[in-house]
Amino acid sequence: MAKLAGNEIYPGAVIEHQGSLWVAVKTQAVKPGKGGAFAQVELKNLFNGTKLNERFRAAETVEEVEVERKDYQFLFANGDMLTFMDKDTFDQIEIATDFVGDRALFLQDGMEVLVESYEGKPISIRIPQQVTMTVVEADPSLKGQTAASSYKSATLENGVKVQVPPFIEAGAKIIVTTDEPTYVKRAE
Repeated sequence: MAKLAGNEIYPGAVIEHQGSLWVAVKTQAVKPGKGGAFAQVELKNLFNGTKLNERFRAAETVEEVEVERKDYQFLFANGDMLTFMDKDTFDQIEIATDFVGDRALFLQDGMEVLVESYEGKPISIRIPQQVTMTVVEADPSLKGQTAASSYKSATLENGVKVQVPPFIEAGAKIIVTTDEPTYVKRAE
């Protein structure tokens, strides 16, 4: 493990702090009028998701943890487990659906994901920010609505409901974000 000075912590850095692993979400250098400068760091616990705001002075050091990042391909869901294949070795791993959360609804056969592991145990999974989905059901458009101000409800092939412009009908392919399911644009 490498040592990082408190003012060298960067967003995305995984550090060991208070006996657990944390990822730096945001960092901000603060130079108060009185006293020494410090880094204000927002941390997120990799195991339970709790957040913590911490101040680190330049003289303090923290242990940066080496995290293994590998590309995997989503194969299938089996009950409450998701199966992924290592693209290099073809080894398969299973990850609980709860671990991935609501974003698991957007996993599609063959989709590439990035799995971050620490000591062989997965600690996070990144799926693409945007995916293409098919609308299976859309509310009817009302006459006189303008596209600029009105949206209607639509159900996607995975059962997720999103707000779409009035011109989107059932059967249309649209691009949605996976973090907060929202309509981006019509797929080409």
